[in-house]
Amino acid sequence: MAEDLFCKIVAGEIPADKVYEDEDVLAFRDIKPQAPVHILIIPKRHIAMLADATEEDERLLGKLLLVASKLAKQEGIADSGFRVVVNNGPDSGQDVFHIHVHLLGGRKMGWPPG
Repeated sequence: MAEDLFCKIVAGEIPADKVYEDEDVLAFRDIKPQAPVHILIIPKRHIAMLADATEEDERLLGKLLLVASKLAKQEGIADSGFRVVVNNGPDSGQDVFHIHVHLLGGRKMGWPPG
């Protein structure tokens, strides 16, 4: 297993405020939230970034989005709207190189982002 921050959270070496977990996916609250609801959804298996995903990751990538939808409902933001973001590489703002989906909601989002 790679030794990035999220791998250590998956391994239980670093605590996190978990909101969802199954055999493939872990979701937890961001420690520096950018919205009232800001949850990170990660695969337990290390994939550095979206550009590194392969066809064998198709089911897992789809599951990340389905978990985001489930959590949006659970958090009460599904009807008002929410945003999912996947950053890829340093220019996008990715600072932990373990693919993750940001689930953001609970406030009006601006466009364009960033």
